[in-house]
Formats: sequence, structure tokens, C-alpha cells
Amino acid sequence: MKPLHNPDVDALFEAILSLDSLEECYAFFEDACTVKEILDISQRLKAAGMLAAGANYADISRETGMSTATISRVSKCLEYGAGGYRTVLERNAKCKMQNAKSENEE
Repeated sequence: MKPLHNPDVDALFEAILSLDSLEECYAFFEDACTVKEILDISQRLKAAGMLAAGANYADISRETGMSTATISRVSKCLEYGAGGYRTVLERNAKCKMQNAKSENEE
């Protein structure tokens, strides 16, 4: 078993999966993490999206304030990691398209 995979982490992820709304996510993460931790994770996700769209490290660093070392780590995870960034990016893109389609139909 990988060190990350254990019952406590399973319980954390199950708790996250149980959240029903953006407001519930804010409430949980504000209680569970520091503001800096939340912002760091959100910046990494933004960097992953920018990398997937073809942005270079300098542009990402300028826009996000992230170090190129952190951007490099995100890039390696995006290319060779477990696929989590790609899954989230693809699902977010689908949600945005569905939301745009719903707005156009109204």
C-alpha cells in the first residue's frame, strides 16, 4: 500500500466527496486548512490548467506568483502523475460547457 493510502486519508476524501455545494466546500476547507494552503492548492490547479493550455513557465509565474520550481513540479505531475490534474481539468471544462449551454438555452 502506498503511504498516502490509509484509513485516515480515505476518511478525509470521503468527507470531501460528501460535500454538496461550493459553500459547504468553503466552510470545510476554511476549518481544515490555512488560507495559504487553500490558495497554494488553487494556484497549482490554475498552473496545471495553464500548462495544459500551452502556457510557458514565465507566463505562469508572472500571473500566479508561483516559483518555476513549483510550476515544474505541477508540470511533472500533469505529465507523469496519477492523472488527478487531468481528471479535474477535463471535468471542469465539461461543467463550464454545460453551464454555458444551459445559459444560452434560457
